[in-house]
Amino acid sequence: MQNLIVAKFGGSAVGIDGILIPTIIKRINELKKDSKVIAVFSAPLTTYNGKQRSLTDIALELGRKAENGQSIDVEELRKPYLKILSLVDKKLQEECKKTIELFLEKALSSLREALQKKEFANEIRARVLAYSGEILMSNVMSYVLKSSDMKSDVVSFDIWPIVTDENIESANFLATQSSENLEEMESLLEKNDVISMGGFIGKTTSNLETTYERGGSDRTAADLGILFSKKYNTKIDFEKDSAVLSADPRVVKEELEYITHLSYNEARIAGMFGMKILDPIAIKEIVENGVDMPIIITDMCNPSKITTIERNPGDKNGHPLKIVTGKKNCAILRMESKSSQDLFDSLEKDKRYSEFVVLSPFTKDDIEFTRILFLDGDYVKRNERYVLAFDPLASITYNRGVITLIGDEMWRVQQIASKASSRVGEAGLNILNMDAQEETSRIIIVTEDGGDNIERAICAVHAERSKIKFV
Repeated sequence: MQNLIVAKFGGSAVGIDGILIPTIIKRINELKKDSKVIAVFSAPLTTYNGKQRSLTDIALELGRKAENGQSIDVEELRKPYLKILSLVDKKLQEECKKTIELFLEKALSSLREALQKKEFANEIRARVLAYSGEILMSNVMSYVLKSSDMKSDVVSFDIWPIVTDENIESANFLATQSSENLEEMESLLEKNDVISMGGFIGKTTSNLETTYERGGSDRTAADLGILFSKKYNTKIDFEKDSAVLSADPRVVKEELEYITHLSYNEARIAGMFGMKILDPIAIKEIVENGVDMPIIITDMCNPSKITTIERNPGDKNGHPLKIVTGKKNCAILRMESKSSQDLFDSLEKDKRYSEFVVLSPFTKDDIEFTRILFLDGDYVKRNERYVLAFDPLASITYNRGVITLIGDEMWRVQQIASKASSRVGEAGLNILNMDAQEETSRIIIVTEDGGDNIERAICAVHAERSKIKFV
């Protein structure tokens, strides 16, 4: 089987106004030496009101202005693309500029529709984001790749392979329908060394634009890997500014360790609990579709530094406590256990939502209660009425944070739970709940989310990591 690498370049990999694109070109030239390459791009970053912003955020802000009846234009959306245009060969610049204007006109047309209808949602929102962001970026990058003498093309929306359901703003991948829609993209890949495609965007069977939730470009890369894995020896490569470390370097400054191997399970848990490795739903979709392919996280500026993520990693001799991470803005729902299964079924089937974990139950007045830790308190606030409908006497506590220790082999560490909780206590924090189960590869410590509580707790537990003895 021929090799295929699905390489995802997020906004930070592209840099502000495309400043890191020369590094991307260098990386793709390396990757295509012994593989076909599908390059998946997120919307670029730019400077807006003196701050670094994603074009997605700017487009959303313009949509809200249109919804509120304010006049809008797309000058701020045009700016980064015109800067990237300087990287395009002069022979192709005019054609590339016309493409930029064509897509921005589509985005502007949808913004005007939002202004007229006083509503920025569903298809209108999806079109604005698609044609000002990921789809436009992939087209511009195709010109850049051609300018670098690569045999390259772009996936146009009329042959878009990612088919989703009709949940427009938080779409769900439909693997069977996508497989049936893959022929033209396969043909495009066979004719070229590299093809570029926008992440985050899908389409329904009736050709309506849809979007995944934020971070959805990771899912696009995973979904493409799923689709092409039967025909190619496929690997997914997330190009970032660093390989995976034992904690977030913005929080922990000392004794950080470079992590060479993670399991799917470890990477999924780390993503759920605050480490920006990759969207945990991307791994969930790979597992659900029965695919086993390596995922690598590459330090784009130092490509020898990689973290390999596999279903069953071969290297199990490293430190068993792989990662210490944390998550703010969580919520805990307490409800009667007999009502909880109906909620779980609805979250899975109706909402397709899985950003929660079930903590140990407790009994009061001979009634068993289930505790559910939601990792996005804002989601619970938006859906309070829906959640409480399953048990009117249920209670929700907001402003909770979690510190999470992650490692499939933490069973090798003696007294790890007691040592971690002791360090959190020494940091002056009150532990409200602790959930430690060998089978789940994670230890969860719940505290109040206030000030720098979570950061202090992460630092305290991570400082203990280097002292831990294990068998």
